[in-house]
Amino acid sequence: MHNLVALITLAALLFFFWTCLQVGKARGTFNVPAPATTGHPEFERYFRVQNNTLEGLILFLPSLWLFALAIDQLQASLLGDKVAAVLGLIWIIGRVIYMRSYVKDPASRSLGFGVQMLASMILLVGALIAVVVSLLKTGL
Repeated sequence: MHNLVALITLAALLFFFWTCLQVGKARGTFNVPAPATTGHPEFERYFRVQNNTLEGLILFLPSLWLFALAIDQLQASLLGDKVAAVLGLIWIIGRVIYMRSYVKDPASRSLGFGVQMLASMILLVGALIAVVVSLLKTGL
């Protein structure tokens, strides 16, 4: 069982849920009734963070799991679970930095974006390499 990766998956989903709650709160604070997605600049920033997080999850979650599973298959250990969990935690930290920066000033979002994107790319490329190596070892 990949308990660490499962925990990171749940933490990422809870973070996304929290961004949803922040959008709902911003709707009330800035009087932007549903289904409107525009109306007040600060509301729009919360809304974009939520959508950007959802978009990021599409790349992050499969990469997280594929990395953990593929590395563990190559190593016959749970090293992939541990490394993937650390990278997943870095992704979540990057998303938190991104959210705080973006809501304050969208131009300052680069650090958070870069942190989470780097974690995602390491997971994606690492999974790809591990799968290809495994296929080569076992003979397609």
